Amino acid sequence: MSTSALASRTALARRRAFALFGVLLVAANLRAPLTSVGPVVNDVRDDLRLSAFSVSALTSVPLLAFALVSPVAPSVAKRLGLERTLAGAVLLLAIGTVIRSLQPGWLLWWGTAMVGAAIAVLNVALPSLVKRDFPTRIGPITGAYSAVQSCLAAGAAGLAAPIATHTEAGWRLAIGVWAVLAAVAFLGFVPLLLRPGLAAEPPAPRPERDRRASPWRSAIGWQVTIAMGLQSMFFYVLLAWLSPIEQAAGASPVEAGLHQSFLNFGSLAGSLVCSWLLHRLRDQRPIAISGGALMLASILGLVGAPQLGWIWSWAAGLASGVNLVLALSLFGLRTRDHHSAAALSGMAQCLGYAVAALGPPRSACCMT
Repeated sequence: MSTSALASRTALARRRAFALFGVLLVAANLRAPLTSVGPVVNDVRDDLRLSAFSVSALTSVPLLAFALVSPVAPSVAKRLGLERTLAGAVLLLAIGTVIRSLQPGWLLWWGTAMVGAAIAVLNVALPSLVKRDFPTRIGPITGAYSAVQSCLAAGAAGLAAPIATHTEAGWRLAIGVWAVLAAVAFLGFVPLLLRPGLAAEPPAPRPERDRRASPWRSAIGWQVTIAMGLQSMFFYVLLAWLSPIEQAAGASPVEAGLHQSFLNFGSLAGSLVCSWLLHRLRDQRPIAISGGALMLASILGLVGAPQLGWIWSWAAGLASGVNLVLALSLFGLRTRDHHSAAALSGMAQCLGYAVAALGPPRSACCMT
């Protein structure tokens, strides 16, 4: 192998290593700022004197931000570049996470909206980065970053109640401490911003006919969007109401938070299983059917035998992990390049999270 070829291969390996590091840092921030709220939501409600509907509406604010911001995120990423877009989004996430934990109470709403907008950009840009830098490893890389986000989400859910209970700052520290994680992710992108050569090389311009392609006019686009919406509504309804329901049934805040950790650890297991299957199966339909069946079984279990909530929480998490990794992987598996992946991701997350946002308030109406 010539010296130039060896240098080129070394540079490519270095770029991909930095890209993977960035993907995992971003993934660590995708759910932890959200899952930390559920276990302390009763403290938030009591402190700020919020109604049940206001609490559920607060839970829906990030989902509405996902729906509103997702369509414009591909254009932002195309203009600024994926690395700058991701770095800016995690910085916004850190700022929003701090703001929502401060007084007065109305800052909770503004900070939550900022958190939602930042995660929306990250949700859209990350699959595009995977498609660009790891086109032959979409399933495994998507599974890996989904596993990381589920692991941190479980940790955030499990730690929220103890932090709120044993610190003077209470729930404000429990939901604000995750700004540190976002700040670490931003620092992880600094080498890419200061040394653009570490970023992946831009792809060749797409043919004109690819520029005219739109997921809004394709059956695949709508199928992926429906899948994204259903799995998102399922997860975020549980995220909003699992802990309050269990506490109303007599569980302690710590126990309810532990069960929500089961939900997220189950999602971690589901992510890994789906990643393993995607790498080995040519047809994704058996995965989709299995994930849907498991989701239905967990719902029926929570309704029919709530005393076994820890089992159903685990099963629901397993279903969520499988369905999420499948939906995110389809952004890359059903598109030609990372521009198309970003467009499909923007569409699916815009409409999918708009549907998901209806879940928590609707559940509140049914439970009050």
